[in-house]
Amino acid sequence: MNYKNRYKKLLFLERLIHSYISIFKKAAPRFELGIKDLQSSALPLGHAADKKFIDPGNHSNSKESYSLLIICNGHGEDVIALELIKRFLITKKFHKIEVLPLVGKGYIFDSLKNKDFKKIGYLKSLPSGGFSNQNLISFILDLRAGMLHEIFKNWRITRSKSKEKYKILAIGDFLPLFFAWSSKCNYCFLGTPKSDHTWSSGPGWSMSDFYHRLKGSEWDPWEIFIMRSSRCKALFMRDEITAMNLNKKNINAMFLGNPMMDFIDSDFNYLVKKSTQKILLLIGSRYPEALNNFESFLSCIDQLDQRKKYIFLLPLTLNANLNQIENALMIHKFFKDKEKTFSLGEKSVWKKNNIFLLLGLGNFNAWVKIAEVCLSNAGTATEQSVGLGIPTLSLPGKGPQFTKSFAKRQQRLLGGSVQLCKTKKELINNLVILLHNKTARDEQVKVGMLRMGKSGASKEIVDYLNFYL
Repeated sequence: MNYKNRYKKLLFLERLIHSYISIFKKAAPRFELGIKDLQSSALPLGHAADKKFIDPGNHSNSKESYSLLIICNGHGEDVIALELIKRFLITKKFHKIEVLPLVGKGYIFDSLKNKDFKKIGYLKSLPSGGFSNQNLISFILDLRAGMLHEIFKNWRITRSKSKEKYKILAIGDFLPLFFAWSSKCNYCFLGTPKSDHTWSSGPGWSMSDFYHRLKGSEWDPWEIFIMRSSRCKALFMRDEITAMNLNKKNINAMFLGNPMMDFIDSDFNYLVKKSTQKILLLIGSRYPEALNNFESFLSCIDQLDQRKKYIFLLPLTLNANLNQIENALMIHKFFKDKEKTFSLGEKSVWKKNNIFLLLGLGNFNAWVKIAEVCLSNAGTATEQSVGLGIPTLSLPGKGPQFTKSFAKRQQRLLGGSVQLCKTKKELINNLVILLHNKTARDEQVKVGMLRMGKSGASKEIVDYLNFYL
């Protein structure tokens, strides 16, 4: 089912109808009532299955003003929300826009300065970094840190929005979806973390695979129940197979593209010698897990042939602890080269024999374009790298986010474009093969690129919501 083409045709038809309506209104005001009848009867044409997406009380031509609350729960979801918010602010369809991050403090939204936008809620960094569902210990630590109290306070904020003419866009999985549903507001949902590729690809012998196959979707029954609510005005999935499986359950889910691919800036055009091997290091965004991932990768780098030249690119998030990162480098006998520069926007250059490691803050968008292979223990950034054609190797740690089970799920989600390594030696052997064999690189990443899709989904989603929400 081609949702994107169907939506574009419908959008064109309705704009054409409204343009004629405005002409007739100017020419013959006495026919205004009849025209309104024509307008309401014309909207459903060719769109009977999507009637629930149309809210006559808040049509794009309505004089009534609404505000928008976006709820998100995770670093990747925050990135997606930021891009959508920027587009919503440009279109000026909503009176004001607020964002409620449920995981962490939402630092990424601090970069957006606009009088019509505000970050709200009780924001707190939890010990698990927002991944308390990965293991029992993380869950207990989060409970001790006051997780339930924070969730309850943010839930009360969401509940209050029904009295203030708010629409809600939930991004993530069950928690933001539940918040939106319990608010009594009309809402839409962008389901980013779940894909049916994770259980329909690969051997499928685990208990979770049997469970998802039994349900016919990775989305759970309680989530599907909320998706069926009459107040749920639109559902967007991250890929077509997930949307189609929900359609089989009579849930009108759509796929307009994967918004994760909309954040890679194409303005960067760095020149690096082709003879130099360039490897991207993605260690995750949650500390101290990110530091543990980094030390694990440094142990792998120690096993490389020190006579050959390599450039490792380490784009850190803005919340990174630079002192801890630099201490880890010194422990592994890297030293800071204050004279060397690569003009890649790096913050500092570190050297060990012929191996260079470049530290950068917020350089992911730039450096992902020039890397040949990626070593990654991360979530969203890994998927974006694969989507851009970079084969990836992972070495799972203790978590709480990037565990062995998470890595296996990611490997299947991306069709083997991420190769799970059991040991450091296996990772280095695979790295050397990929660096010296372009055919192997292209073959490994082929399926993942198809599943991630191309950029442009954010614009499609915002256009759709502006018109129907």
